[in-house]
Amino acid sequence: MVSAGVIGSGAWGTTLALLLAKKGIPTTLWEYRAERAKEIQERRENSMFLPGITFPETLQVSANIAEAAHDKDLLLLVTPSQRMRENLRLLAPHLSQKTLLVSASKGVEIDSLKRMTEVISEELPNAIGRIAALSGPNLSREVALEKPTAAVVACSNQAIAITCRDWLTTSNYRVYTSDDVIGVELGGALKNIIAIGAGMTEGLGYGDNAKGAFITRGVAEIARLGLAAGANPLTFVGLAGIGDLIATCASPLSRNQQLGRRLAAGEKLETILKSTHSVSEGVYTIRAALRLAERYNVEMPITAKLSQILFQDLDPHKAVPELMLRDPKGELEGII
Repeated sequence: MVSAGVIGSGAWGTTLALLLAKKGIPTTLWEYRAERAKEIQERRENSMFLPGITFPETLQVSANIAEAAHDKDLLLLVTPSQRMRENLRLLAPHLSQKTLLVSASKGVEIDSLKRMTEVISEELPNAIGRIAALSGPNLSREVALEKPTAAVVACSNQAIAITCRDWLTTSNYRVYTSDDVIGVELGGALKNIIAIGAGMTEGLGYGDNAKGAFITRGVAEIARLGLAAGANPLTFVGLAGIGDLIATCASPLSRNQQLGRRLAAGEKLETILKSTHSVSEGVYTIRAALRLAERYNVEMPITAKLSQILFQDLDPHKAVPELMLRDPKGELEGII
């Protein structure tokens, strides 16, 4: 029988553990704090991130990373992107040679500018060839409540992608395959930046026209950087691109969208981050994206302006006219 482990007990990690366990796959969820692991295991519920959703018998919780990783067929890596590397170092001694690894963390490491599968390959070189990335319009609570959606799993080895697809697919979670790891990862990471801005447009009361235009230009910005990094441009009109972007920009369940709304209301970034248990990956990805844009000589005006708002106290009301009055360009410049 297939067995699985999930490294990271936040909302998305818990959701993926639930998905596998409800499918009948024995699954171990790793929570690094012993007291939290004990609480979740005894209550059969992650009350911090997914209150009201009961764990099936096939899902166990442990603070022992060896229990979550040893001899597993599938291991999902769902830690915050900036802590991925340190968790991989804890994981390394317990990883089996047969285990397939799937990164479900959407971010870019700030110091190295590496995508998560690149970080995994560096820290777990023996796993190269068995590493995939999962992305798509996957708001965790909706997936946990078994509302229908789709996702894409990308791997350079299509046999691995197909195996991961088959293990993850359920009647409410349809998984497609891709060989464009770069595009799937960058789409999933960069969309969090655009979601912050989309939340701001709503918070500022600019209306649906503005939000539609903003999201569309966000796709163009993501595609420009993705193409420069070697991605397939069609990936950005798929589930890891437009699909994820629409869900994250439109839903009040999105942490990044809500952060944008709160910034538009005048709250300070530091206050917002301290008030939530969840990680808003877009805040960290902005810094990495601008450095990648400099590396590839790609223009990212939306990301640059959001950086000024978040880190330099630029008034969001001033940012919009500055974006609108930039030099006019062709719509597909930098893409075609």
